[in-house]
Amino acid sequence: MDDLRLRRLKLRDLHVLDAVAEAGSMAKAAPRLGMSQPAVSRVVADMEHLLGVPLFDRTSTGVELTRFGHALRRRTTAVTDELKQGLGELAFLADPTQGEIRIGTTEPMAALTATIIQNISEMHGRIRFVVSAADTLALHEKLRHREIDIAVTRMAADFDRYLDLVGEPLFEDELAVIAGKHNPLMRRRHLTLRSLTNEKWLLGPPAMSFLRPFIEEAFRNEGLDVPAATVTCGSYAMQINLLAAGPFLAILPRATLRYPAPHATLAPLRIRMPTTRRPVGLVRLKHRHISPTVNLFCRVAREAAAKVQ
Repeated sequence: MDDLRLRRLKLRDLHVLDAVAEAGSMAKAAPRLGMSQPAVSRVVADMEHLLGVPLFDRTSTGVELTRFGHALRRRTTAVTDELKQGLGELAFLADPTQGEIRIGTTEPMAALTATIIQNISEMHGRIRFVVSAADTLALHEKLRHREIDIAVTRMAADFDRYLDLVGEPLFEDELAVIAGKHNPLMRRRHLTLRSLTNEKWLLGPPAMSFLRPFIEEAFRNEGLDVPAATVTCGSYAMQINLLAAGPFLAILPRATLRYPAPHATLAPLRIRMPTTRRPVGLVRLKHRHISPTVNLFCRVAREAAAKVQ
């Protein structure tokens, strides 16, 4: 029976399922699919008859996936992704100078990621890159939903608890207290976190920041709570601008200041936080086929990261 269902279930059927779920109604999905509404309804009804379970609940405003529909859609995403990977691999084998790779990066690692892309592009000018910048935890979710192929990000000390992800460390990095080069604190040699608690701090939203636990750990080791933020901001670009222009302090990865070259306007204060030292590396979805373009990205990333250390 299972073999019969596999033979009769078509890739087009799964595409219709995904489109209807995304649109929330068969009427809205039909023009997106280039089909009539009755044809869409017939595909869904045939799938439900073939599988013997309801895939959608019909409501007054449209349709919603049932638990059976949610389960099949999750697998549909994986099937579609593997097929795209297969087609991409065929294209790469036919012409190694082309292909596509979807990359996720945290904003502090954007300079490293840009260097990797630049180096690949110089060797393979027809490879296309789709880049998403987000917090580490958001990148993990993008990997799980197969929205990106690989992520360049800081890795938690307990990374092994992520049973569905695999990481390759590239280099070790610790956090630094960062300020503008014109900040008067740059001239002071004997600084501690305690001596800085009353300064103007620029911090990310506690609930949204992957770095927050590392920052709390650094202050906790000094018997301190994290200072109240003068500015709470999740935008890395805004943080950099505020640090360069004003009297603010922030805690960010030290690598952002030295790669690909020493930062022009920012520098670390003379404080070390060794407990925040963690690997920065490449993270991908475990058990997902590694395409030739992802393999190429990993190789070039190792070469670029060697210059960070």
